[in-house]
Amino acid sequence: MASPSSSGKSPRFNPTSELISKIMRPALTSHYAVYINPAVIQNQTSGSGGAISARTFFENRQSLIDEETLTLSCSEASLPGSSLATHEINNDFTGVTERHVYRRQYDDRIDFTFYIDTDHKVIKFFETWMSWIVSEDQFADQSKLNYSYRVKFPTEYRCDIFVQKFEKDYSNYSEYTFVGAYPISINSMPVSYDSSQLLKCTVSFSYIRYFMNNKVSLVSTNTPSTVPAVPEFQGPGLPGDQANELWRGLREDYINRLQNDPALSLNFLNNLPRDNLGRINQ
Repeated sequence: MASPSSSGKSPRFNPTSELISKIMRPALTSHYAVYINPAVIQNQTSGSGGAISARTFFENRQSLIDEETLTLSCSEASLPGSSLATHEINNDFTGVTERHVYRRQYDDRIDFTFYIDTDHKVIKFFETWMSWIVSEDQFADQSKLNYSYRVKFPTEYRCDIFVQKFEKDYSNYSEYTFVGAYPISINSMPVSYDSSQLLKCTVSFSYIRYFMNNKVSLVSTNTPSTVPAVPEFQGPGLPGDQANELWRGLREDYINRLQNDPALSLNFLNNLPRDNLGRINQ
């Protein structure tokens, strides 16, 4: 009779350095970005339910907005979830109930919350997007009791939405792509004469599915080839080890700024008078 399988592992001591390197760098909820490209919708041409283009439709309602404004305004988002649908199988083995997967099911919607500016650009944009979906071409018509509309085809009002989750070092990030998304509801926004608070708008989006990409190096971590690997401090002042440590700190700080602004030059750092550097703490 075969013996039960074993993990092959036994309890062991984990040094602090290992714990720090493996589990002491938690991800934070405040580092993310949401990208909704309004141009995809605003550049649509109407093939049904109206004769005007989307740009004209949005311009008539003063609802044009740019992607960066939406990204910066998004104060809350959520990473998506999914589940596996299973079929129950009984008694293939005596007394055993199994569940076999036959489909992956995605959440039916995702919510984004936006700060509202004094021009109400975000509210206008999403209200107009939903109006575009149902072809509300004329403001006057909506006041009629017999008002009706004709909904557009999905290809005329859907776009992809991207959510990036990164950390403060920007070295790695995950990107979620929501395929065929569009706003399905705008939550009510209470206002009152109580103490003033920031007005926020929560919009729920429907989408077909999502997929996830893992990406690396939003910012290059490679040291420029012009930077010497070993500090070269020469001159009087601090003891050599302390001077070299200070020199390394200055160079690392400059390298970080160089990665964010490649137009900077290393020449000014390489030309620093090192005898003066050694006297900084004298």
